[in-house]
Amino acid sequence: MSDCSTLHCLSLNLVQRLSLLLICFWLNSIDSFVVSQELSKIAMPVVFNEPLSFLQRMSEYMEHTHLIHQACSLSDSMDRMQVVAAFAVSAVASQWERTGKPFNPLLGETYELTREEEGYRLISEQVSHHPPISAFHAQSLKQEFEFHGSIYPKLKFWGKSVEAEPKGTMTLELLKHKEAYTWTNPMCCVHNIILGKLWIEQYGTVEIVNHSTGDKCVLNFKPCGMFGKELHKVEGHIQDKSKKKRRVIYGKWTECMYSVDPKVYDTYKKSDKKSGSDSKKLKQEADEMPEVQETVTVIPGSALLWRITPRPPHSAQMYNFTSFAMTLNELEPGMERLLAPTDCRLRPDIRAMENGDIDSASTEKERLEEKQRAARRERSKDEEEWSTRWFHLGTNPHTGAEDWLYTGGYFDRNYTDCPNIY
Repeated sequence: MSDCSTLHCLSLNLVQRLSLLLICFWLNSIDSFVVSQELSKIAMPVVFNEPLSFLQRMSEYMEHTHLIHQACSLSDSMDRMQVVAAFAVSAVASQWERTGKPFNPLLGETYELTREEEGYRLISEQVSHHPPISAFHAQSLKQEFEFHGSIYPKLKFWGKSVEAEPKGTMTLELLKHKEAYTWTNPMCCVHNIILGKLWIEQYGTVEIVNHSTGDKCVLNFKPCGMFGKELHKVEGHIQDKSKKKRRVIYGKWTECMYSVDPKVYDTYKKSDKKSGSDSKKLKQEADEMPEVQETVTVIPGSALLWRITPRPPHSAQMYNFTSFAMTLNELEPGMERLLAPTDCRLRPDIRAMENGDIDSASTEKERLEEKQRAARRERSKDEEEWSTRWFHLGTNPHTGAEDWLYTGGYFDRNYTDCPNIY
């Protein structure tokens, strides 16, 4: 990632907030703006963005692919489930302190990621513009797993905060074990978008189902609460098909996750209550940044499932990117001639922002959005339907629900039919 964007990032929050105030006044003047306003159809100023497309942000699910490889290597289904649960939590960990908005993908935009050293490759495509839907498919280079899904990120403005609901199902297939796991991601909320310190929380219930064994993991991403005690906490359990609790899972999505026997967990919690170990409670306003509590308290007998990868020292000056995220827009020598012309590494607005040229990024963003609108008008005039290139709408074989499934063929490198979107 270019150092030229560092200075821009340092002063980004003030510019973002002034821009948001102007948007709010504009909305007020034309439409009696109220809370719960749907934001997904509003073109936002480029200063709100980080220099990545949402397709690239989705690929960050793969940062902790070693957990999938670990699950593939385990012989016990409960052991596999708890590692899959850790992977599901790790997939949202990169969002911690990431208050910049990824660029909305253009219709037909793609992103590919191949990591031979980690044994996988991924392809994603923007398959719909209204509503905005992004589909991805990752596969093991050794035919060990497939991981796929589609996301419709619904954004809502609630006065002081923006809430993101990542609608869509994740599916992980462990091919050797003939197992399929599905789940949906938790809600995400960015607080204090106008005044105060920006901070993020994830909340909601995530259910991971093993469709082969009937095992289920229920994870509760806890909201911060009135006193901030629950900030970032995740707690849940694994149950077998007879609904008997087999493991308790606990930790923080910003730090680490552990597994422990349910009886050991219950005994510890009872003794913890008796000892009255609660820290003093300080009431706070709903959107005020809570004081960060002590790190995860490890219950004796627990097994560590996952620990977050530390961020590089200069992350705060680089949109709070992880080391993994910093590599996603790299164009290595010879790569450009291999990529599909729709790959978001080739998007001029994102590239300009990464290089610190905000004026060019804004101009290019407006040009690309207008080009997309003009193409839509032409299709409407000709009564022509948009045709996706690499994914098709079908039925998820494990849930029976409608889903975007990979058609195949992307890595054959035949891109003659790709649209000209840039």
